Amino acid sequence: MGTFVISKKLNDFYKFEFVSRKGKTIFVSSSYELKFECEEEIELLKSSTENFNYLKFKTSRGKFFFKVILKEKIFATSRKYSTELMMQKGIEEIIKYISKSEILDFANEDVIFGDL
Repeated sequence: MGTFVISKKLNDFYKFEFVSRKGKTIFVSSSYELKFECEEEIELLKSSTENFNYLKFKTSRGKFFFKVILKEKIFATSRKYSTELMMQKGIEEIIKYISKSEILDFANEDVIFGDL
């Protein structure tokens, strides 16, 4: 099953990633000033999978990626894939798991492991 991971960027804005069941990032969101905006966007994505459009691209170096579009708004950009087939598998993983995915919030500045 996939997972949404919320984190805070160095500029104090928030973002989320959708991570596959194998731990690989599938896509990364845009930046959000407030954390609740991230949470709202995640819930919207989880409930609207069937309405997604995927705009596919190929870089000048031959890598493939896509953008997740809903209601004419770009919500996220995928990681770069070495083949078109791997990109398609990333899209299939979204379709299959996004509605059932959990949310992990790593945006707090709390120390998780402390001094080792």
